[in-house]
Amino acid sequence: MVRILIDSTADLPEKLKKKTDVIPLTVTFGTEEYVDGITITHQEFYEKLVETSVLPHTSQASPQQFADAFRRVQEKGDSAVVITVSAALSGTFQSAQIAAADYENIYVVDSQTAAIGAGILTEMALRWVEEGLSAREIAVRLEKEREYICVIAMLDTLEYLQKGGRISKTAAIAGNLLGIKPVLSIEHGHINLLGKARGSKQANNLLAQEIEKAGGIDFSKPILLGYTGLSDHLLQKYIRDSADLWQHGAKELRTTIIGSVIGTHAGPGAVAAAFFKKNR
Repeated sequence: MVRILIDSTADLPEKLKKKTDVIPLTVTFGTEEYVDGITITHQEFYEKLVETSVLPHTSQASPQQFADAFRRVQEKGDSAVVITVSAALSGTFQSAQIAAADYENIYVVDSQTAAIGAGILTEMALRWVEEGLSAREIAVRLEKEREYICVIAMLDTLEYLQKGGRISKTAAIAGNLLGIKPVLSIEHGHINLLGKARGSKQANNLLAQEIEKAGGIDFSKPILLGYTGLSDHLLQKYIRDSADLWQHGAKELRTTIIGSVIGTHAGPGAVAAAFFKKNR
Protein backbone atom coordinates (compact mmCIF):
# COMPACT_ATOMS: atom_id res chain seq x y z
CA MET A 1 0.00 0.00 0.00
CA VAL A 2 1.19 3.53 -0.82
CA ARG A 3 0.68 6.08 1.92
CA ILE A 4 0.77 9.85 1.48
CA LEU A 5 2.47 11.85 4.22
CA ILE A 6 2.19 15.63 4.47
CA ASP A 7 3.28 18.26 6.96
CA SER A 8 0.71 20.33 8.80
CA THR A 9 1.22 23.40 6.59
CA ALA A 10 -0.68 21.73 3.73
CA ASP A 11 -4.29 22.88 3.61
CA LEU A 12 -6.95 20.70 2.00
CA PRO A 13 -10.53 19.62 2.72
CA GLU A 14 -10.82 17.56 5.88
CA LYS A 15 -12.18 14.46 4.15
CA LEU A 16 -9.01 14.33 2.02
CA LYS A 17 -6.66 15.16 4.89
CA LYS A 18 -8.02 12.10 6.72
CA LYS A 19 -6.55 9.95 3.94
CA THR A 20 -3.04 11.21 4.72
CA ASP A 21 -0.61 10.98 7.64
CA VAL A 22 0.19 14.46 8.96
CA ILE A 23 3.55 15.48 10.46
CA PRO A 24 2.94 18.58 12.61
CA LEU A 25 5.06 21.70 12.83
CA THR A 26 5.29 23.81 15.99
CA VAL A 27 3.71 27.26 16.38
CA THR A 28 5.06 29.60 19.07
CA PHE A 29 3.41 32.71 20.46
CA GLY A 30 5.97 34.35 22.74
CA THR A 31 6.74 31.62 25.30
CA GLU A 32 3.67 29.54 24.44
CA GLU A 33 4.41 26.61 22.13
CA TYR A 34 1.73 24.65 20.30
CA VAL A 35 1.68 21.60 18.05
CA ASP A 36 0.11 22.78 14.79
CA GLY A 37 -3.27 21.18 14.24
CA ILE A 38 -3.09 19.15 17.45
CA THR A 39 -2.84 21.45 20.47
CA ILE A 40 -3.99 24.48 18.48
CA THR A 41 -6.58 24.58 15.72
CA HIS A 42 -6.52 27.03 12.81
CA GLN A 43 -9.43 28.88 14.43
CA GLU A 44 -7.54 29.19 17.73
CA PHE A 45 -4.43 30.29 15.84
CA TYR A 46 -6.25 33.27 14.29
CA GLU A 47 -7.86 34.17 17.60
CA LYS A 48 -4.38 34.46 19.09
CA LEU A 49 -2.96 36.19 16.02
CA VAL A 50 -5.35 39.13 16.27
CA GLU A 51 -4.79 39.42 20.04
CA THR A 52 -0.99 39.61 19.99
CA SER A 53 1.28 42.46 18.90
CA VAL A 54 4.18 40.10 18.14
CA LEU A 55 4.15 37.73 15.21
CA PRO A 56 4.24 34.04 16.07
CA HIS A 57 6.80 31.79 14.44
CA THR A 58 6.70 28.23 13.24
CA SER A 59 9.38 25.60 13.76
CA GLN A 60 10.08 22.94 11.16
CA ALA A 61 9.25 19.30 11.75
CA SER A 62 12.29 17.40 13.01
CA PRO A 63 14.04 14.45 11.34
CA GLN A 64 12.98 12.33 14.33
CA GLN A 65 9.31 13.08 13.72
CA PHE A 66 9.66 11.86 10.16
CA ALA A 67 11.75 8.86 11.20
CA ASP A 68 9.03 7.78 13.63
CA ALA A 69 6.42 8.06 10.87
CA PHE A 70 8.63 6.19 8.39
CA ARG A 71 9.19 3.40 10.88
CA ARG A 72 5.43 2.90 11.17
CA VAL A 73 5.18 2.78 7.37
CA GLN A 74 7.96 0.19 7.22
CA GLU A 75 6.46 -1.95 9.99
CA LYS A 76 3.27 -2.31 7.94
CA GLY A 77 5.21 -3.19 4.82
CA ASP A 78 3.99 -0.09 3.02
CA SER A 79 5.72 2.52 0.89
CA ALA A 80 5.20 6.27 1.15
CA VAL A 81 5.38 9.58 -0.65
CA VAL A 82 6.11 12.60 1.54
CA ILE A 83 4.95 16.03 0.36
CA THR A 84 6.45 18.97 2.24
CA VAL A 85 6.13 22.74 2.29
CA SER A 86 8.59 24.48 -0.02
CA ALA A 87 12.23 24.15 1.04
CA ALA A 88 12.52 27.90 0.40
CA LEU A 89 10.06 28.55 3.23
CA SER A 90 10.98 25.88 5.78
CA GLY A 91 13.61 23.31 6.69
CA THR A 92 10.92 20.62 6.89
CA PHE A 93 11.87 19.18 3.48
CA GLN A 94 15.47 18.76 4.64
CA SER A 95 14.30 17.04 7.84
CA ALA A 96 12.28 14.57 5.80
CA GLN A 97 15.21 13.89 3.48
CA ILE A 98 17.55 13.21 6.41
CA ALA A 99 15.09 10.72 7.90
CA ALA A 100 14.34 9.04 4.57
CA ALA A 101 18.02 8.18 4.01
CA ASP A 102 17.62 5.23 6.36
CA TYR A 103 14.50 3.83 4.73
CA GLU A 104 13.62 2.20 1.44
CA ASN A 105 10.49 2.97 -0.51
CA ILE A 106 10.14 6.44 1.05
CA TYR A 107 10.09 9.26 -1.51
CA VAL A 108 10.29 12.89 -0.39
CA VAL A 109 8.92 15.62 -2.67
CA ASP A 110 9.40 19.35 -2.17
CA SER A 111 6.03 20.80 -3.17
CA GLN A 112 7.71 24.14 -4.02
CA THR A 113 4.54 25.75 -2.69
CA ALA A 114 2.55 25.92 0.53
CA ALA A 115 -0.92 25.89 2.09
CA ILE A 116 -3.64 25.26 -0.54
CA GLY A 117 -0.97 24.84 -3.23
CA ALA A 118 0.42 21.85 -1.37
CA GLY A 119 -3.17 20.80 -0.81
CA ILE A 120 -4.03 20.41 -4.49
CA LEU A 121 -0.72 18.62 -5.12
CA THR A 122 -1.60 16.21 -2.31
CA GLU A 123 -5.00 15.61 -3.89
CA MET A 124 -3.30 14.60 -7.15
CA ALA A 125 -1.14 12.14 -5.20
CA LEU A 126 -4.24 10.62 -3.58
CA ARG A 127 -5.84 10.20 -7.02
CA TRP A 128 -2.79 8.31 -8.25
CA VAL A 129 -2.81 6.05 -5.18
CA GLU A 130 -6.38 5.06 -6.09
CA GLU A 131 -5.24 4.41 -9.67
CA GLY A 132 -2.66 1.94 -8.37
CA LEU A 133 0.56 3.81 -9.14
CA SER A 134 3.67 2.98 -7.13
CA ALA A 135 5.24 5.40 -4.67
CA ARG A 136 8.11 6.04 -7.04
CA GLU A 137 5.77 6.71 -9.98
CA ILE A 138 3.72 9.14 -7.88
CA ALA A 139 6.84 11.00 -6.72
CA VAL A 140 8.05 11.42 -10.31
CA ARG A 141 4.66 12.73 -11.42
CA LEU A 142 4.45 15.14 -8.49
CA GLU A 143 7.79 16.70 -9.37
CA LYS A 144 6.42 17.42 -12.85
CA GLU A 145 2.97 18.61 -11.79
CA ARG A 146 4.28 21.03 -9.15
CA GLU A 147 5.67 23.19 -11.96
CA TYR A 148 2.12 24.03 -13.07
CA ILE A 149 0.63 25.00 -9.72
CA CYS A 150 -0.47 28.59 -9.37
CA VAL A 151 -1.28 30.11 -5.98
CA ILE A 152 -2.59 33.68 -5.92
CA ALA A 153 -3.67 35.52 -2.78
CA MET A 154 -5.24 38.90 -2.03
CA LEU A 155 -4.47 40.40 1.38
CA ASP A 156 -6.94 42.50 3.32
CA THR A 157 -4.32 44.37 5.35
CA LEU A 158 -0.63 45.33 5.17
CA GLU A 159 -0.24 45.14 8.96
CA TYR A 160 1.20 41.63 9.10
CA LEU A 161 3.67 42.18 6.28
CA GLN A 162 4.90 45.16 8.30
CA LYS A 163 5.12 43.12 11.51
CA GLY A 164 7.17 40.54 9.65
CA GLY A 165 9.59 43.22 8.43
CA ARG A 166 8.65 42.89 4.76
CA ILE A 167 7.44 46.50 4.43
CA SER A 168 7.91 49.65 6.54
CA LYS A 169 5.43 50.81 9.16
CA THR A 170 4.88 54.03 7.22
CA ALA A 171 4.05 52.12 4.05
CA ALA A 172 1.66 49.86 5.94
CA ILE A 173 -0.22 52.78 7.52
CA ALA A 174 -0.44 54.66 4.23
CA GLY A 175 -1.54 51.56 2.37
CA ASN A 176 -4.25 50.72 4.87
CA LEU A 177 -5.56 54.29 4.81
CA LEU A 178 -5.76 54.17 1.01
CA GLY A 179 -7.40 50.75 1.03
CA ILE A 180 -4.43 49.16 -0.74
CA LYS A 181 -4.74 45.40 -1.08
CA PRO A 182 -1.58 43.55 -2.13
CA VAL A 183 -1.88 40.57 -4.46
CA LEU A 184 0.74 37.88 -3.94
CA SER A 185 1.77 34.64 -5.58
CA ILE A 186 3.90 31.67 -4.57
CA GLU A 187 6.33 30.70 -7.31
CA HIS A 188 9.04 28.09 -6.88
CA GLY A 189 8.57 28.35 -3.15
CA HIS A 190 9.00 32.11 -2.92
CA ILE A 191 6.31 34.64 -2.03
CA ASN A 192 6.17 37.42 -4.65
CA LEU A 193 4.24 40.69 -4.76
CA LEU A 194 2.30 40.80 -8.03
CA GLY A 195 0.74 44.19 -7.56
CA LYS A 196 -1.34 46.49 -5.39
CA ALA A 197 -4.96 47.39 -5.86
CA ARG A 198 -7.07 50.09 -4.29
CA GLY A 199 -10.16 48.32 -3.04
CA SER A 200 -11.42 44.78 -3.44
CA LYS A 201 -12.87 45.33 -6.92
CA GLN A 202 -9.49 46.25 -8.41
CA ALA A 203 -7.88 43.42 -6.46
CA ASN A 204 -10.37 40.95 -7.93
CA ASN A 205 -9.54 42.27 -11.40
CA LEU A 206 -5.84 41.78 -10.71
CA LEU A 207 -6.48 38.20 -9.62
CA ALA A 208 -8.38 37.60 -12.83
CA GLN A 209 -5.51 39.04 -14.88
CA GLU A 210 -3.02 36.75 -13.20
CA ILE A 211 -5.19 33.73 -13.94
CA GLU A 212 -5.25 34.79 -17.60
CA LYS A 213 -1.45 35.17 -17.57
CA ALA A 214 -1.21 31.62 -16.28
CA GLY A 215 -3.02 30.46 -19.41
CA GLY A 216 -6.25 29.77 -17.63
CA ILE A 217 -7.30 27.01 -15.27
CA ASP A 218 -7.04 23.26 -15.91
CA PHE A 219 -10.46 22.24 -14.64
CA SER A 220 -9.62 18.55 -14.95
CA LYS A 221 -7.38 18.92 -11.90
CA PRO A 222 -8.07 20.04 -8.33
CA ILE A 223 -8.98 23.65 -7.56
CA LEU A 224 -9.06 24.96 -4.01
CA LEU A 225 -9.92 28.35 -2.57
CA GLY A 226 -8.75 29.43 0.86
CA TYR A 227 -9.17 32.17 3.42
CA THR A 228 -7.40 33.39 6.54
CA GLY A 229 -9.00 34.58 9.76
CA LEU A 230 -12.13 33.78 11.71
CA SER A 231 -14.65 34.22 8.89
CA ASP A 232 -14.87 33.32 5.21
CA HIS A 233 -17.16 36.23 4.28
CA LEU A 234 -14.48 37.95 2.15
CA LEU A 235 -13.85 34.70 0.31
CA GLN A 236 -17.56 34.24 -0.37
CA LYS A 237 -17.69 37.80 -1.72
CA TYR A 238 -14.70 37.05 -3.96
CA ILE A 239 -16.44 33.91 -5.27
CA ARG A 240 -19.54 35.94 -6.15
CA ASP A 241 -17.54 38.76 -7.74
CA SER A 242 -15.41 36.40 -9.83
CA ALA A 243 -18.09 33.88 -10.77
CA ASP A 244 -17.28 34.15 -14.48
CA LEU A 245 -13.83 32.66 -13.82
CA TRP A 246 -15.25 29.43 -12.44
CA GLN A 247 -18.86 28.89 -13.49
CA HIS A 248 -18.13 27.41 -16.91
CA GLY A 249 -15.50 24.93 -15.76
CA ALA A 250 -15.80 23.98 -12.11
CA LYS A 251 -18.61 21.71 -10.94
CA GLU A 252 -18.04 22.93 -7.40
CA LEU A 253 -15.72 25.33 -5.62
CA ARG A 254 -14.23 23.84 -2.49
CA THR A 255 -12.88 26.08 0.23
CA THR A 256 -10.74 25.68 3.33
CA ILE A 257 -9.17 27.78 6.04
CA ILE A 258 -5.45 28.51 5.50
CA GLY A 259 -3.06 27.59 8.30
CA SER A 260 -0.33 29.21 10.30
CA VAL A 261 2.63 29.52 7.90
CA ILE A 262 0.89 31.66 5.29
CA GLY A 263 -1.59 33.06 7.79
CA THR A 264 1.16 34.59 9.92
CA HIS A 265 2.37 36.82 7.11
CA ALA A 266 -0.93 37.38 5.32
CA GLY A 267 -2.96 38.17 8.41
CA PRO A 268 -6.72 37.68 8.64
CA GLY A 269 -9.01 38.54 5.76
CA ALA A 270 -6.87 37.15 2.93
CA VAL A 271 -8.40 35.11 0.12
CA ALA A 272 -6.45 32.76 -2.13
CA ALA A 273 -6.91 30.47 -5.10
CA ALA A 274 -4.82 27.42 -6.01
CA PHE A 275 -5.11 25.70 -9.36
CA PHE A 276 -3.12 24.02 -12.11
CA LYS A 277 -2.27 26.07 -15.17
CA LYS A 278 -4.06 25.05 -18.34
CA ASN A 279 -1.22 25.73 -20.77
CA ARG A 280 1.73 23.36 -20.61
